[in-house]
Order: sequence, then structure tokens, then C-alpha cells
Amino acid sequence: MLSMTGYGRAEYSENGVNLTVELKTVNNRNFDLNVKTPRSFILFEDLIRKTVQKYVKRARIDLFINFSDKREKPTELDVNLEKAVGYYQAGEAIAKRLNMPNDLTVTSILRMPEVVTDNSLTDVTEFEKVLEETVAKACEQLNQMRKIEGEKLCADMLSRMDVINGLRNNIIERAPLVSAEHKERLKQRIEETLAGVQYDETRLLNEVAFYTDKVNIDEELTRLGSHISQFKEIIHKNGEGKKLDFLMQEFNRETNTICSKSNDIAVTGYALSLKNEIEKVREQVQNLE
Repeated sequence: MLSMTGYGRAEYSENGVNLTVELKTVNNRNFDLNVKTPRSFILFEDLIRKTVQKYVKRARIDLFINFSDKREKPTELDVNLEKAVGYYQAGEAIAKRLNMPNDLTVTSILRMPEVVTDNSLTDVTEFEKVLEETVAKACEQLNQMRKIEGEKLCADMLSRMDVINGLRNNIIERAPLVSAEHKERLKQRIEETLAGVQYDETRLLNEVAFYTDKVNIDEELTRLGSHISQFKEIIHKNGEGKKLDFLMQEFNRETNTICSKSNDIAVTGYALSLKNEIEKVREQVQNLE
């Protein structure tokens, strides 16, 4: 089982070309990728997404790409003379209208937008394979960290599951005594109230039977045991965080029913401790993919 929280980094560096990919992940209900990359790499966003999805099923992912190309390349400048003339004529018109000297120089015109275009910029399409491999390496490193974190979470949750099972066993031991104690209390109250007058034993047994059925929690305890077994099985599978999250809701449902049915201080105490442990596990499950 993998944690949803992690960090990965990979770098490619050769012949003056440097490409760095970093990504970090945090909890999220779905796959949510946010790519921050140089403008020239925008055409690779779909490739990046498909590559990351091979390693991450769900999480909030922030991916950062830094790229530099320091190879020696011939300078190729394209001069747009029409655009330069246009800027000069505009300057002349403004100077004439405002009765001011036209201080436009060649240097200032060269700085104007679209006058000079640098055609020697790197064509990044040649780095498509390199980018894909570097993103994959960063994801592999990310998953190594996520695996270590996931194993720690699983160990903690399994230990808490043993606590939950122990509390369930305590309730199983205590539950049969509740009806018997209720029968004795009811019998004692009747005898004290009637002060030796003969009463119908059958009515007493009927009342006890009704009470026993009302507070019976055998089904809830059986389902709780089944949930514990399912949890221990599912937790060893990758990508089942959502299933575990749903299962913890079932844990809560059974425990809430036990609390509502219980008319015994000891059982209620165990059930409240159950709810506390279940909530701790549920919070940890939120961190799993």
C-alpha cells in the first residue's frame, strides 16, 4: 500500500543540456496534476500526464520542470524592417503632433516588440524521449518514498486493528451477562414492590426475552469481525485506499449501532473506545492511495 504523500526528483544533464523534474504529492480524493513547466514544453503536457498516471492513481501532484540548453549554436536573428519603419513613423507622427524632437534611435527600435526574432531557440521536440524518461525516474523515486511511508501507516493501522479486535472480544464476553443481570434486577424490584405477593414468572421471562432481543448485538459484532478480516486482507493491496475508506464507514456504522443498543455501562465504554480507535484508523486511511 502506498501513501499519497511523497517527493521525487530526477535530472538529465549532458552536453550542456540540463533537465530537472521534481514532483510532490499530497492527499486528494482523485488524480489532480498541476504542471509548471517552461512555455516551450507545454506541448508535452499530455505526455507528462500519461507518464505520471502510470505511477500515481490518485493524489494532488505538483510537478516542476526546469530546462536549460547551453550548447553553442549559431545566432539566427530575423529583422522585421516593416515593423521597425512602422515604429519610426509612429515616433515621427507623435513628435510632430506634440512639437517635440523625435529621439528614437536604432537601439531603441531594436528593443521594440517583434522587430527582432531569435530563430536560434532550441527546438524541444528532440527532448521528448528524454523528458518522458526523466519524469518516469522522478515518479519511481516518488513511489519509493510513498512505499516507505505507506508501510509505516499500514503497520500502525494493523496494530490499532488488533486493539479494535480486543475491544470487540471484551464486548462479546460482556454482552451475555447484560440480560442475566437485567433479569436479576427486574426480579428484585418486583419482589421488593410486591412484598411477598406471588407474581407471574412467565410475565417476567417475557419481559426479559423482550429486553434481550432489544439489546442483542450479535449481528453487529459478527459484521465487525468480518470487517476486521477484510481490512487486514485489503491493506496489503496497492491502490485500495478508497475501498478502505468505505470499509471504515462500515466500522463506524456497526459501532454506532452497538452504542445505541447498549444499556450497559461496560459495553458502552468498550464501544466508545472502539469509536476512538476507528477514528484514528480512518484518519490514517485518508493518507493511502
